[in-house]
Amino acid sequence: MKFYLSSYKMGKKTRKLKTMLPKNKKTALISNSLDCYSDMKRRKKNETENIKDLKKIGLDVEILDLREYFGKKEMLRKKIKEFGVFWVMGGNTFVLRQAMKLSGFDVILKSLLKRDDILYGGYSAGICILGPTLKGLTIVDNPRLKPYGKKYKTVWDGLGILNYTFAPHYKSDHPESKLISKEIERMIENKMLFKALKDGEVIIIE
Repeated sequence: MKFYLSSYKMGKKTRKLKTMLPKNKKTALISNSLDCYSDMKRRKKNETENIKDLKKIGLDVEILDLREYFGKKEMLRKKIKEFGVFWVMGGNTFVLRQAMKLSGFDVILKSLLKRDDILYGGYSAGICILGPTLKGLTIVDNPRLKPYGKKYKTVWDGLGILNYTFAPHYKSDHPESKLISKEIERMIENKMLFKALKDGEVIIIE
């Protein structure tokens, strides 16, 4: 699996991104990190902007709502076979992690890691989810939000695909930038391995 990991939106390496695209251009846009927010107009706007950006580089985009597959992992596994690209939007990382667990997306994604014809891309929460833990993200993201029901416990483990935590929006013109700086201080105090990204910056793994 190839990775295009941006601090915010598409980042500044879209030319490189185009060269990384697999033959299968069908793209799953995952926006479940926004499930905890009630402003549906803002959510729709964010989804529309992401779809527009992805289509500009030649991708065929479909919103994949993980809520439709809660408790239906095998059904999701069949659906995922349609896609060559996964693009995961920003929002609340803890909510995104819960959606991935309840749908089985976390397990399915890990099963695809050895495939070189799949691209995982995203930004903010969409890249923070890849680390070993979410414990360094509580200043920016509220871990107590439970849009799927209070009966579900907060998931503190990340997907563990990467061995470090991301700190996006670092020293950027972003409303969360100051909070990210505080999170970085906490990560340093706790001797956590992390990578800070300014908006526009991208980490590429091929």
